[in-house]
Amino acid sequence: MASTAERPAFYALRPGGWRDLVTLLHPPYTAWHLSYVAIGAAAAPHLFAVRLVATLGAFFLAVGISAHALDELHGRPLGTRLSDRTLWTLAAGGLGGALVLGGIGAVTVSPLLVVFMVVGSFTVVAYNLEVFGGALHNTTGFALAWGGLPAITSYWINAGALHAGGLVVALACVGLSVAQRRLSAPARELRRRTVAVSGSLRLIDGQSVELSREQLAAPLEGALRALASALVLLAAGLLLARV
Repeated sequence: MASTAERPAFYALRPGGWRDLVTLLHPPYTAWHLSYVAIGAAAAPHLFAVRLVATLGAFFLAVGISAHALDELHGRPLGTRLSDRTLWTLAAGGLGGALVLGGIGAVTVSPLLVVFMVVGSFTVVAYNLEVFGGALHNTTGFALAWGGLPAITSYWINAGALHAGGLVVALACVGLSVAQRRLSAPARELRRRTVAVSGSLRLIDGQSVELSREQLAAPLEGALRALASALVLLAAGLLLARV
């Protein structure tokens, strides 16, 4: 296993084989964003188990697989050994599967679901391939696409309408995604682009603490781990409370 500083992400496994597929999923972040789907559904006045499972499946395919495959195609930030052909297959298959589930929902729930499908599909491609000069590839675009959209889509699918409560929950998910981005961006910078760190902290009692990449990344990644775990537990608890 590579040292902490050498890995492109705290959850990244050693490159090669099946480990690349696991790393590509960004497991804690995929679970984080699927939690928004569950939270949105739990906030709805009516909760339909089949609709929730289908929505979780669609977002797993679109975000967990397709979006992350496209992201890896754009510059290989995770350093996987997956071929371009494999990544394009995963991207197309993931998005195609999500659209199939969405199409079934459009027929069985409401044709208005097509609006969410179009917005979601466009976002997956535009954000991860940084089209339009990367205009959407920023904190705001990330928070709206990966935080607000999963929550409000899941809420609407179960509620059949948009109410104030659902909008407030979606805004909360947007805020949580802003926090994620502001923690993960400097953590990625330290892991992927920083060659060396120099300097020290001088404490009030006169002690001096030497700085390092690991030391600077630890609180950022510790917060990300804690938030990912907490959101999964929160989503599970809210769903159990509805049973």
